[in-house]
Amino acid sequence: MIPLVCIDVDGTLVGTSGEVTEAVWKAVDEARSRGQHLALTTARGAFGASWDMAQRLDPNGWHVFHAGGAVVHAQTGEARGDSLESASLDALVDYANERAWILELYAPTAYSVESTATPSVDHADLMGVPFVVGDFSDFRNDHDRIVRAQFVVDIAHISDVTAFAQPLGLEATSATSPIMPGIAFVSITPPGITKATGIAQISDSLGLSIDQVMMVGDGLNDLPAIEAVGFPVAMGNAEDAVKNAATYLVPDVESDGLVDALKLSANLG
Repeated sequence: MIPLVCIDVDGTLVGTSGEVTEAVWKAVDEARSRGQHLALTTARGAFGASWDMAQRLDPNGWHVFHAGGAVVHAQTGEARGDSLESASLDALVDYANERAWILELYAPTAYSVESTATPSVDHADLMGVPFVVGDFSDFRNDHDRIVRAQFVVDIAHISDVTAFAQPLGLEATSATSPIMPGIAFVSITPPGITKATGIAQISDSLGLSIDQVMMVGDGLNDLPAIEAVGFPVAMGNAEDAVKNAATYLVPDVESDGLVDALKLSANLG
């Protein structure tokens, strides 16, 4: 069996309901009883619903949050990760303000948003946290590390955000959620930081090579991890680029494709 299975959230672990189905939780429990390690691997932060999911997947293990921006231990709360430089944050805030686009700033276990637009409110609900209008200056002063910035924009603007981030040397990866159709979440992380780098940290802590790892995902921000692991699995609802890069394809999230992936992981490796 595969010793470490990394699992994306939106479009993989949860579908349009925003909840993990009983069939998926049963498959998770069976995988853990076999001795497999399961790691949440998400662009979400280490709080709210995603933290609860990580605790259920492995309460004693490491999990990847913030698209690789932070690797957090579910039991101790220890967080590892690099910070976005102050100059980069200033540029991102100015860019968002010029276009009246929603920008969110993230510390490992907290976030701030200044916009009161509907997608800001909806995103807080998706993450399972109260919606609170923040102040970026206060947030940056209160947290010693800002590990990720995120634009919440119309899907048509993904390429605009990516094009702006690239000259700054920043990583820009996008994802969508079936809960908020038409909206893209474009994560900005420090140079070289992706879900793949987070997975490499976890596999190393377990004494494994990344070739021994399975990644299950659907979005473009999963692509670096899909390309890096030894056992890449695409959900049936995955972006074409993810499907093309994966070795294995399972049913879509609404058909509990993750159950098939976990069954597959028991017979590979």
